[in-house]
Amino acid sequence: MSRETRDDWLAASEEQLLAGCDVHIYKASGPGGQHRNKVSSAVRLRHKATGISAVANDSRSQHDNRRLAILRLRMNLSLQLRRPCPTDESLPAVVAECLHRPKKPTSEAGLQLQIGRKDARFWPVAAYLLDWLAEAQGRLAPVAARLGVSTGNVTSVLKSDRHLLAAAQALRREHSQRPIS
Repeated sequence: MSRETRDDWLAASEEQLLAGCDVHIYKASGPGGQHRNKVSSAVRLRHKATGISAVANDSRSQHDNRRLAILRLRMNLSLQLRRPCPTDESLPAVVAECLHRPKKPTSEAGLQLQIGRKDARFWPVAAYLLDWLAEAQGRLAPVAARLGVSTGNVTSVLKSDRHLLAAAQALRREHSQRPIS
């Protein structure tokens, strides 16, 4: 990838993403006494291209902390990097894969955006939702119309992760919109 973008970083494997980072292994401090690990197992990643970082010191295992730090780095890249929306009306493949027609349609929209937090596509989809929300000046209706779903569906996806909701609330606040309740 010669000219890497946020989408490339989000689609990259763990090894590829790690290769673009400065990795710092250290001994975490804090409460825990005898249960606190005495070896260097905490991991801090700093993405070289953007300067965005992620830390994990939840586990006694450096391997587990590295994996968790990579997940957090993907989340931070999704939440912090905005990019202009393409002018064509086609949806990115990662988003289109998550649109489903429910067996019992609950709204006139016809489709539903269905994605769980543990799905590998969650953060790339979240990044696009935030891009579209920024373009729509914090309004949910244009984002829902672009996807062909209801505003309630967009709201439920945004509420499915507290970090995603906080980023959406910040975008809405920036454009003088009411908070999502």
